[in-house]
Amino acid sequence: MSVRLKGIVSLFGLTASLKLAYLSGSAQAQTQEWPIRDTETGDKTVQWDHYSLILNGTRLISFGGEFHPFRIPVPEVWLDILEKMKAIGFNTMSFYNSWGYHSPYPNVVDFETGAHDLERLYKMSKDVGLWVSARPGPYANAELNAGGLALWTTTGAYGLRDNSTTWTSAWEPYMKKFDEITAKYQVTQNGTVLLYQIENEFPEQWTDVASKIPKPVPIAYMKNLFNFVQNSGIVVPITHNMPGPKYKSWSVDYDTVGAGGNVHIYGLDNYPSCWSCIPEDCSSSNPSFTLMDYTAHFNEVSPKQPSSMPEFQGGAVNPWYGPVDGCRNKTDERFVSLYYRDNLAQRVTMLNLYMLYGGTNWGAIGAPFQQTSYDYSAAISENRTIGNKFYEMKNLARFTRIAHDLAKTDLVGTGTTYTETEGITANELRNPDTDAGFYAIRPTDPTAPNDFATRITIKTSSGNVTVPRLGGSLSLKAHYAKILTTDFRFGDVNLLYSTAEILSYAFFDGKPSLVLWVFDGEDGEFAIEGARSGNVLAGDKGKVKFEIERSKVTVNFKGQTGATVIELDNSLKVQVLDKSTAYRFWVPALTADPRVPEDQVVFVHGPHLVRRAYLKHDTLLLEGDSDQETAMEIYTTKAVKRVKWNGKHIDTNETKTGGLRGVIEGPKEFKVPAFGAWKSRDTLPERATNYQDSGPAWVHANHTTTTNKYKDATKPYLYSDDYGFHNGIHLWRGRFHGTASGVYIRTQGGVTHGWSAYLNGHFLQTNEGTMTNDTASSEIAIPANITTRNENVLLIVQDNAGHDQLSRSQFPRGIVNATLLGSGDGFQSWSLAGTAGRGIGRDIDPVRTQYSQGGLFGERLGWHLNGFDDSDWDASSPGDLSDEAGIRFFRTNLNIDAPQDHDISLSISLDFNAEETSNKFRAYLYVNGYEYGKYFPYMAGGRKTYPVPPGIWNYQGDNAVSVVVWNLYGKPVRVDVGVDVNYVLASSFQSRFDSQYLRPEWTEDRLKYA
Repeated sequence: MSVRLKGIVSLFGLTASLKLAYLSGSAQAQTQEWPIRDTETGDKTVQWDHYSLILNGTRLISFGGEFHPFRIPVPEVWLDILEKMKAIGFNTMSFYNSWGYHSPYPNVVDFETGAHDLERLYKMSKDVGLWVSARPGPYANAELNAGGLALWTTTGAYGLRDNSTTWTSAWEPYMKKFDEITAKYQVTQNGTVLLYQIENEFPEQWTDVASKIPKPVPIAYMKNLFNFVQNSGIVVPITHNMPGPKYKSWSVDYDTVGAGGNVHIYGLDNYPSCWSCIPEDCSSSNPSFTLMDYTAHFNEVSPKQPSSMPEFQGGAVNPWYGPVDGCRNKTDERFVSLYYRDNLAQRVTMLNLYMLYGGTNWGAIGAPFQQTSYDYSAAISENRTIGNKFYEMKNLARFTRIAHDLAKTDLVGTGTTYTETEGITANELRNPDTDAGFYAIRPTDPTAPNDFATRITIKTSSGNVTVPRLGGSLSLKAHYAKILTTDFRFGDVNLLYSTAEILSYAFFDGKPSLVLWVFDGEDGEFAIEGARSGNVLAGDKGKVKFEIERSKVTVNFKGQTGATVIELDNSLKVQVLDKSTAYRFWVPALTADPRVPEDQVVFVHGPHLVRRAYLKHDTLLLEGDSDQETAMEIYTTKAVKRVKWNGKHIDTNETKTGGLRGVIEGPKEFKVPAFGAWKSRDTLPERATNYQDSGPAWVHANHTTTTNKYKDATKPYLYSDDYGFHNGIHLWRGRFHGTASGVYIRTQGGVTHGWSAYLNGHFLQTNEGTMTNDTASSEIAIPANITTRNENVLLIVQDNAGHDQLSRSQFPRGIVNATLLGSGDGFQSWSLAGTAGRGIGRDIDPVRTQYSQGGLFGERLGWHLNGFDDSDWDASSPGDLSDEAGIRFFRTNLNIDAPQDHDISLSISLDFNAEETSNKFRAYLYVNGYEYGKYFPYMAGGRKTYPVPPGIWNYQGDNAVSVVVWNLYGKPVRVDVGVDVNYVLASSFQSRFDSQYLRPEWTEDRLKYA
């Protein structure tokens, strides 16, 4: 995802000519046989055409969400996210991979250590029952440090996204290993990888898009990638993700001039409400609920391919300067209902939501403008909470999973004449093989606040009919949409029409069961062919009316609340749910097949979350989460005699509707753990003149040339990347002889970066940085009484915020200008320290990686690690008042004893009392060696809660919690540190597991980096 230019016109504001273009694809579809394509590798497992993907001869809608495993570096917690994704009803998981996370040095690639284990992700996805869209890059963007590029490529020595031998040799080892692993897990090998994306948001095929004038270098690069991937054994479709509609790159259909570099399936990404919580971050931002025309775009650019959106807005990123709590209202359940149904109404059959779970930019993973949170206002929040947005997605995804005819439709009409009010627009989709109809209705002006009550005229196999026929109305709330069906067939049943949306259907012991839903208190009507009578098994019989015809039963209901269960004489059981009840209705699969045959499911009412279901002889085993004691009702095969919930037997009674009713327990009480005694130590000994910077932690910064294209700087070049240090805090020690009146320092480190200067141990000045500038400069006066005629040492402590994205990823980090004023000789030498080990080419902590630790003395020596002995440290806490300019390291222990069979989410909070102390400080949070928070109260004072996942936490023992406080000016500063419990759930996912392998302890080897 990146800053995008959005130029798609709103659908309800189309001109006459654009409306004609909008419908041209549907007219063409009805007169043309679309070619079925494959990857031309000899493997025809995955094919596609104008309508959809075809897997082993069966059409499918690929509907899923984005999740980045490196953003939650605990494989055990990946399973939690994947299970929640499957519980929604999605069948596909998409993930960016970060080249930089896996490749700390040239020709070094790690896909095994800790959370680097890609095979584990594929195995989990296969086990859960999700297809995978793999997106390895090499460039990802994703608000990552350098867009996910290996950080060593930011020096400029390797080129950038071109066909040069240096750039090719840089990415080949990473892609080779990624492909070696991925090839084994393709669906062609009975695996899980369905799609494979090369590069990302690379709109560089055309010098002139309209005239189709090619760009040779980017085309050659894409050809290199494509051929390399296929030669590495990838035989599933290769895709790309285009950032906005105006570029039209890499589609074989649009490339009528033979430019080359094309992929198998073109994809469009789109963020109609701006990808950021700040509308000004987008070049054009539409009013909320503005819809856009994708049909004309796909008809022009990729008419012989499925309409594919590898990224559609699932939330919005929240920069440092954004609102404290993000912008959840921007993409709430209304957004989900309106936009995602509109995508389906425009025949999109490959839809991926970015993000479904955002997670955290722990350490220095995030790009400069992005804070430590990557919550993204996603359906699964950063602390793994789910709520209404999650449930709203579930109601739609459950439908797409069983609406098989929706995978092949033509758009046969659109307009305001379908209903009795011009305030509603409908798109009519129809399957050309079965004539099943889908009517997607929405407000004609979706930005307006109006609710509607109307009727709609629809086409069925029994003729045209205006419904509801038996009274009541079809309701449509402002900013929401609905998809109504005609001739929806399952088994021997034909649902002739329904004004209620379909949630799911299943077959239990060969008998069909259908679930419909409406908003709380709404009316509805449906007609079933082949039935002659019906009765109400549960619910308010007075609100239900039957009309019996010769071969059809029409059921009309009023003011739906809760659940109404209706049984017809053709063995069909229909459950009608209101929205609140539908939110807690689950359809777990009894199989790992992502297609989930409808006779391999269970219906479950009630729990907070149902993750999985298994049948073992006559016992149904259910797994999930409970937030309180809950009544649960189950519909399944009559062979089930016993039910277990999370391994415990549940007493059940058969209900009059044929279900099994029981009660599941809520969570146990969990006592918030308390910190142990705090210890502290100064972590800036480098400011002293007698400090020796000759050890392996330090390098001599003496380069008089640079491979970086930005060469306008003082020499030697003080670019940290040129010396192997790419992120976190860096320390520069410059030496000069004699006196000087001042020093001019200009740094570049990304927005929010800052620095402090010390001379011969004396604090000089701080440049605290801003949320808008990626450079910072100051002219500092040097008091005469702190210099000597012999050697003087200037220390610059610089906090770098990460690298920019796209071509700006090679903007240097470090000191751009260091000039002594009033001195004839200038600086004699410079030394630089950063992440321990990198100065000598060692990756001393491959589990946590370089992203989680910078060059502070305490970081280099491992003070933030569990197992470090702080027994001789001072007894003081971050809450003790300090008025010394400098940086102090605080440590404590947090003992956690979480109950078994529970999922517990904990956060650390950092705060201060503005009435008592200054806000001019930076604080950094470490948990068991991982940096999980940056608190800069003078910039973003509201950003003070930092969720930490299980596995980083040890939920069955001690945890090393460290807080580093950087007092920028020497004003009075104190920091309050607390523990917050986000939720406690009784769960099959257990927070308490052995994760020691993710938390390697301190060793004496660290001492050499003093």
